[in-house]
Amino acid sequence: MGKLENKVAIITGGASGIGAATARLFVSEGAKVVLVDLNEEKGKAFEQELKALEADALFVKANITSEEEVAGVFQQAKDAFGRVDIVFNNAGIGRVHPTHELEYAEWRNTVNVDLDGVFLVAREAIRAMLASGGGTIVNTASMYGWVGSPGSAAYNAAKGGVVNLTRSLALEYAEKNIRVNALCPGFIDTPIIPEESKQALSAMTPMKRLGQAEEMAKAVLFMASDDSSFMTGGSLIVDGGYTAQ
Repeated sequence: MGKLENKVAIITGGASGIGAATARLFVSEGAKVVLVDLNEEKGKAFEQELKALEADALFVKANITSEEEVAGVFQQAKDAFGRVDIVFNNAGIGRVHPTHELEYAEWRNTVNVDLDGVFLVAREAIRAMLASGGGTIVNTASMYGWVGSPGSAAYNAAKGGVVNLTRSLALEYAEKNIRVNALCPGFIDTPIIPEESKQALSAMTPMKRLGQAEEMAKAVLFMASDDSSFMTGGSLIVDGGYTAQ
């Protein structure tokens, strides 16, 4: 029996990268997955890939910054699978821009997706879990929720917000059987990192390589499963040693 046998998991940013790797691992552990992404072409193709493996999978196109669309995701999950047990709150965007040149609209867009969107999904998850008796939430923050980096003021501020939002939610709902933790990745080899940047980012990492999406998925599985049953409010930093420097 898998670690997530018959659990229902919603994964935002689920069509590629860490989200897709996590979905593959979750279904191998017995979960039913709801994939949420703005990229409809990739999302539907990935849904079919998982169904070909005889997995229970559903793709929902949604913008996590829309209250109505986030509510719709959870309704579709409940309509399809009856409940929601796990939410991997993973959708996000990255920005690198000198702060003195950063337009306020760009700041707002980054914070809107990377912090406000995480809040909206977490809030809807908590509503569903309060009604069903509990569950687990894993928010994707970043190692840059713990340390600064030049040119990423909006991203760093948002990810720092996710780390503390995670703590606050964990404390608020600890007695309601809802656990909330955060994944803090380092530089991960996903499509979001340009090919020309990979060598430099590897050199900045003490292990001298990029992390793999599958390595992040294993960390998410730990936090989403009963393996971490006494863990809430924590941040699991998986960064090849970057923040230890």
